[in-house]
Amino acid sequence: MTLISTIDHVFAGGLAVLQPEGQRTGIFKQRQAGPVRVELQGIVGDQHGDTRVHGGPEKAVHQYAAQNYQRLAQAFAPSAAHLVAGSLGENICAFGLSELNVHIGDVFRIGNSLLQVSQPRSPCWKINHRFDAEHMSMFVARERITGWYYRVLEPGWLQAGDRIELLERHNERFSIDQFWQVQLAHRPLIDDLLALADSVGLAADWKRRLGERAKWLLHKI
Repeated sequence: MTLISTIDHVFAGGLAVLQPEGQRTGIFKQRQAGPVRVELQGIVGDQHGDTRVHGGPEKAVHQYAAQNYQRLAQAFAPSAAHLVAGSLGENICAFGLSELNVHIGDVFRIGNSLLQVSQPRSPCWKINHRFDAEHMSMFVARERITGWYYRVLEPGWLQAGDRIELLERHNERFSIDQFWQVQLAHRPLIDDLLALADSVGLAADWKRRLGERAKWLLHKI
């Protein structure tokens, strides 16, 4: 299939303090005016407060659909002025690509780098604190507007204005949205869990977690 978009903004940056508890976090990223280098660990110069759950080769680059910000602003009107591109801590913001048309394992040419979709983002409490909105992370998860992570297959350079083009699709079934439909189901079908776990390109940690859940459900039958 043809799936093409353009980078609107690129974000990266160091650590800052998240109030009110004062945690160090990488959610406050800065817009990058020129080209940035993408290596296996992510964008050079980008930092993460908790490297146990952010960053690394399976979460090297995070993309968020720009159109999702309108939905967030409508749902959280008091925070609307602050819900702008980059404010969720993503590295790439673009229109057109979304959780509905981006699939696990998709390989994209972005700038002159080659990236593969490895997993969705799992929203955490830092989003709530960032916008002083108690249930925002829950809303992002429930609405399945989480964005997604890439692993880097070929390092390179990217910048705002660069083309994003789908080169390979390894599965037609599991978009990011469909991933969450299976994962968030109270009692998903075992076959769905196993099929999702078997998706080409899915991060190893998710393969393990989904497989373990399928085994647990199988023992409950």
